[in-house]
Amino acid sequence: MRASFRFPSRRPLDRSTARNSVLINQLATPGLGSLLAGRWLAGIGQLLLAVAGFTMVVAWFAMVLIQMYQQINGEAEPKSVAWLGEAGALTFAASWLWAWITSLSLLRQTKSSQNRLEPPNCPRP
Repeated sequence: MRASFRFPSRRPLDRSTARNSVLINQLATPGLGSLLAGRWLAGIGQLLLAVAGFTMVVAWFAMVLIQMYQQINGEAEPKSVAWLGEAGALTFAASWLWAWITSLSLLRQTKSSQNRLEPPNCPRP
């Protein structure tokens, strides 16, 4: 196998990378922080869930606007499409929760790797 096709080796996370990953996961887009930290499978899954949820919410909003326009013109009676918005919100919330669990895992991993790197407390002469 050529070297260009290999995945990079997982290096230990430092504190700043873990912190930035958590902030991106929770405040920007679920999944991007996980990808930054090297958690490819979790990051792609979280990102796909977040995009799917966002798409469903936008589709719900567009359908509500279309129904309002039709109602103003007297063309049709509105039908409830609330299920689409609720499903989208739940999907996005699931992505966010998964990102939070991954973020906590990243912080724990950083603490344990940092404890292994620190020298033991030795008395000074």
